[in-house]
Amino acid sequence: MKYLGVELQKPKVGVFDFTSCEGCQLQLANKEGSLVDFLSLIEIVNFREISSDKSDDYDVALIEGSISRADEVERLKKIRENAKILVALGSCACFGGVNSLKNRFPIEEVVTEVYGDMPKETEPVRRVSDVVKVDLCIPGCPVSKAEVERIVVNLVTGAEVKFPKYPVCVECKQHVNTCLFDLGQLCLGPITQAGCGAVCPNGKYPCLGCRGAFADPNYEAFKNIVAEKGFSMEYLKERLSFYNGFSGAYKDEM
Repeated sequence: MKYLGVELQKPKVGVFDFTSCEGCQLQLANKEGSLVDFLSLIEIVNFREISSDKSDDYDVALIEGSISRADEVERLKKIRENAKILVALGSCACFGGVNSLKNRFPIEEVVTEVYGDMPKETEPVRRVSDVVKVDLCIPGCPVSKAEVERIVVNLVTGAEVKFPKYPVCVECKQHVNTCLFDLGQLCLGPITQAGCGAVCPNGKYPCLGCRGAFADPNYEAFKNIVAEKGFSMEYLKERLSFYNGFSGAYKDEM
């Protein structure tokens, strides 16, 4: 097959879920308008939400979810052995996501609180890259289908995969939105990696940083804005830690 006159190889793709809500997988199966074209570029060999076929013969593995059990570690390592390219898909896979909130508490307390007298085996949450080598991270909660499709086309054609080098705040201003700080909300758009099209601020909902920190955030300037608008640093830290997308960076800067 050809795409824009270029002869393409049709890679075999497997999509795998770990600890998550499976919302990122659902995103891949959505957007009917482009789904047929998207699927024409690849051969799906393992994707529980859209096919009953299962195979260990794949080139690209898309990993959704964080790692929170011993059996998940072993399954992930096996997938890594089989895949030429392993992609962490979504905030849970890239950062640990909302699931990482449980890491604030002793694991015994977490098990008791959730499962009561019917305890289950679980461990502190880890990112996919904490367990195996990750070739590419596509953040978001959920991921942007348009961004995933663009990146898959890049992978199929051998083109360089690029992400915006500016924050969500830029995309928000391109939509001529009223700044959410002026509407009395703490928004992480000025320091969060762009690529979602500012979908939350467009709906008058503040950015929660699900795509993590962009390449060169100005934390000092952002803290000044947060303070001027009357928000506490504790509230800011709470928001920064929600998806674990600022771990390391904000702890040194805040």
